[in-house]
Amino acid sequence: MRISRREARIKVLNVLYAHWIGKDPIGKVKKDLLADVEDADKLLFINKLIDVVINNVKEFDKLIKEKLDNWEFNRIAMIDKIAMRMALAEMLFFPEIPTKVTINEAIDIGKEYSTKTSGSFINGVLDSINVNLTKDKKLNKTGRGLLDIKSKRNEK
Repeated sequence: MRISRREARIKVLNVLYAHWIGKDPIGKVKKDLLADVEDADKLLFINKLIDVVINNVKEFDKLIKEKLDNWEFNRIAMIDKIAMRMALAEMLFFPEIPTKVTINEAIDIGKEYSTKTSGSFINGVLDSINVNLTKDKKLNKTGRGLLDIKSKRNEK
């Protein structure tokens, strides 16, 4: 089955959700849920995104927790956590994907698969993290369509 980049992200969401909720080994979950993905490039993207999220979950959760005002991390919907972890993985480990695209995808995934307030919640947290990562020069992005934080701040 040929899939779009959005569909690939949904596959990643499904795998991570099944892994963390079902407590099954990630290898088994990947085998079960990715068997129908025939596009080698998309499968490579999916596997890399899954592996980056799993290998950096503590760092990603720390970044998220730092942005939670008057909210407990354990109260965040699981889908929202996973969407934000995926976005942070793309922001920090996928230089070819513009940050703006990554954040928009996470927002859309939250809106479609989680609660009615997930989109704005995810947007607020990721946008705030993005500002800090950009300021600290921790984002190494290449290509067109990149988010220009400086010019946005100057417009206000």
